[in-house]
Amino acid sequence: MKSFTINSLLDVMGELFSDEISIAISDTKEYIYYRPSKRIDLKISAGDPVKEGTIAYKALAQKQKVSEFINRDVFGVPYHGMAVPFHHEGEVEGCVMAIYPAYTDGKSVVTVKTPDGWNPVSFKDVKYVEVKDRKTIVVADGFSGTHKNTLQEFEYLLPRDSFVRCHRSFIVNVHHIKEIFPDTHSTFVLAMDDETKIPVSQSYSSYFRKLLGF
Repeated sequence: MKSFTINSLLDVMGELFSDEISIAISDTKEYIYYRPSKRIDLKISAGDPVKEGTIAYKALAQKQKVSEFINRDVFGVPYHGMAVPFHHEGEVEGCVMAIYPAYTDGKSVVTVKTPDGWNPVSFKDVKYVEVKDRKTIVVADGFSGTHKNTLQEFEYLLPRDSFVRCHRSFIVNVHHIKEIFPDTHSTFVLAMDDETKIPVSQSYSSYFRKLLGF
């Protein structure tokens, strides 16, 4: 096999996601590779510094994977993204980013399907999102409905300061948690303000405790 450059390999990989996802790679201070998608372009160039407030900056500073919504103040356009740092001999050397378009730019509601039609629900009124019988169910104050998004898509859609993934089947709005009870094997049960009980699985318990600070 003939030799190839890292950039040519990245270009081929980027082509797989070129319609929706932009790809960026940085070292600890600046971007070293960027490939925009057809849907979103942050106008990054190799050599540009990693700006404070970006997902790359947060992943490097926290030394862990970061996935969240970033508003338009940083690059002029809002986006959803995920950044994963990479290491060498125990030290962070940079990170790889996947950048998605912000489908909910300018919105603070999620529109759910009900038996009578569709109902826009303010983010603050959403109590939790559940996957049940292969359907995504959005539960709000007084009613519930279905949505086409997966829970993973809702992780990008919903504001991170209010919504936490606590189980493979649940995302909860922390403002609607009334009490938290310990359960077996370092897990928890959430008592919501509508009396629903929601589990926090072992795989999410440490992350959940860290975000809620207990």
